[in-house]
Amino acid sequence: MSVTAGKRCPKFKLPSSTGEVVDVGDYIGRQPVVLFFYPKADTPGCTVEARGFSDAIANYKKLDVPVFGISPDSVKDVEKFAAKFKLKFPLLADEDHAVCEKFEVWVEKSMYGKKYMGAARTTFIVGKDGKIAHVFEQVNPKAEHDQQVLTWLKENLA
Repeated sequence: MSVTAGKRCPKFKLPSSTGEVVDVGDYIGRQPVVLFFYPKADTPGCTVEARGFSDAIANYKKLDVPVFGISPDSVKDVEKFAAKFKLKFPLLADEDHAVCEKFEVWVEKSMYGKKYMGAARTTFIVGKDGKIAHVFEQVNPKAEHDQQVLTWLKENLA
């Protein structure tokens, strides 16, 4: 993976679960940003991860750090997922997986011997300077990932 700490954050605009188009460029240079990539809306691991961030969103807001979840789902699917679990932050729809590819998280996966392409569960923290400050790879959503990210932010960007 070459989108690593110290590299510039790739710029992108994506439709969101809130009905708006999110331009990451609107945030870069002003405040840190959390971008977490997840494989598929409304699946068990992705639900645990998204709900964790949603439950902790007040703590992220105290640090003035917006959180965005990104998946290769359709706008309709991220809207349904966000509404079903009353998520308190926008989910971004990367239906053609172009942003996943920019961040190099669009990878070959394997399940039950079948190979397919999908988003690797990865979280990027973008610093105020627009550079990747930290990357969490091979995220385990059941390991309170939202709290790991929050702890990293408090220890490194506060």
